[in-house]
Amino acid sequence: MGSLIISLLPYILGSTLVPGQILINTLLLKNPRQGLLKASAFVAGMTTLRLLQGLIFSLILSRSPAASAGGNGGKGPIVSTLLLVLGILLLITTYKKWQKEDDPDSPPPRWLAKIESFTPLKAFGIGFGLMALGPKFWVFTLSAIGTISEAKLGQLSSTVAFLLFVLLAQTSVVLPICVRIILPQRSQSMLENFSDWLNRHNRIILITVSLVFGLFFLYQGVSGLLQ
Repeated sequence: MGSLIISLLPYILGSTLVPGQILINTLLLKNPRQGLLKASAFVAGMTTLRLLQGLIFSLILSRSPAASAGGNGGKGPIVSTLLLVLGILLLITTYKKWQKEDDPDSPPPRWLAKIESFTPLKAFGIGFGLMALGPKFWVFTLSAIGTISEAKLGQLSSTVAFLLFVLLAQTSVVLPICVRIILPQRSQSMLENFSDWLNRHNRIILITVSLVFGLFFLYQGVSGLLQ
């Protein structure tokens, strides 16, 4: 299990460092009245779709001979292809952001002005929709599912591994909620400062994260397909 978690670490880091989800969660938490409930609903929406993806695609991959056809203990063609696609998507994001074009996984600017007034139900829908409509989120999760499937740990251990992936992949949105619960008074100013900082540096963060992980996943995908 330990070696599997290490294999999943790039997908975990890539998933949790997407700035858009962090910004939405922070803006929801800033609401002094229902911020905690709204942010929790947002994370619940994200979690729901990821669990559905895990249920559906783990069944598909477990019945696919190609999913476990990695040569010499390497990655199978399905996971390698997913990594190649993910690398290309991240490098495209890097280029677009460098050219100051919109990232398809980022929330529309008009949402950011209204997001604090959203209801918990709408926040749940945003979390679900962000996972459903963001291509990088799909590939991160499917790559993790494929890697877990290739490990052949058995049903129980594979389920535990995927649930652990889901939890760790959402660290950047779960931790602020924990801070809000533990430090309800101080968290307000902390969240205000953090959201301002994230707004100012969102572009450079996205360029850096997308470039580093894009090159890494591109290499992993190409080397896996050439094995």
